[in-house]
Amino acid sequence: MFGRKKEAPAAQDVVDQQAAEAAALAGKGAPTPKRKAQEAARKRPLVPEDRKASKEAERAAAQEQRLKVRQALDTGDERFLPIRDKGPQKRYARDYVDARFSLGEYLMFGALVFVIISLVVPSNSDMMIYVLGGFWVMFLAVFVDVFILSRKLRKHLAEKFGEVERGTVWYGSMRSLQFRKLRLPKPLVRRGQYPS
Repeated sequence: MFGRKKEAPAAQDVVDQQAAEAAALAGKGAPTPKRKAQEAARKRPLVPEDRKASKEAERAAAQEQRLKVRQALDTGDERFLPIRDKGPQKRYARDYVDARFSLGEYLMFGALVFVIISLVVPSNSDMMIYVLGGFWVMFLAVFVDVFILSRKLRKHLAEKFGEVERGTVWYGSMRSLQFRKLRLPKPLVRRGQYPS
């Protein structure tokens, strides 16, 4: 009454039978290797035998990879660029931003001038109001310039690629705030040489 029915095949027998049928259908042509042979093939030491040589090899490989990335940042080679700079849309955004004049390039210089003037001019003088006002006017002009750039860049990307990848417009906007000579990857187009 209780227990397993004698007529029903065991689960292991069913699995073995299905495996045999699959092997017959596939026509392997070679016997399945024994478990001992498979484990021996996968076996490797957790810690290398010569740690010093292993560390030197890792260090050399990392140095070589950094060198490739650095060269890619100079030449624009897509294969070795960091992930944040890869892709045709990012390339287009870089070229578009590098081709135009951006007020944001000079924001840091303006901030530096503001700091120097604020150290020289007394804080309670009327001149400080004009200096602060000039800084805010410059900041507002940069904001408007970046807003216009982002709208134009989104429009051009949509025309060329159909759909704009997430983060590409932000990528271009942030690049426009960097001084041109310090941008990485380095600009590959001259000013006025817009991408097609």
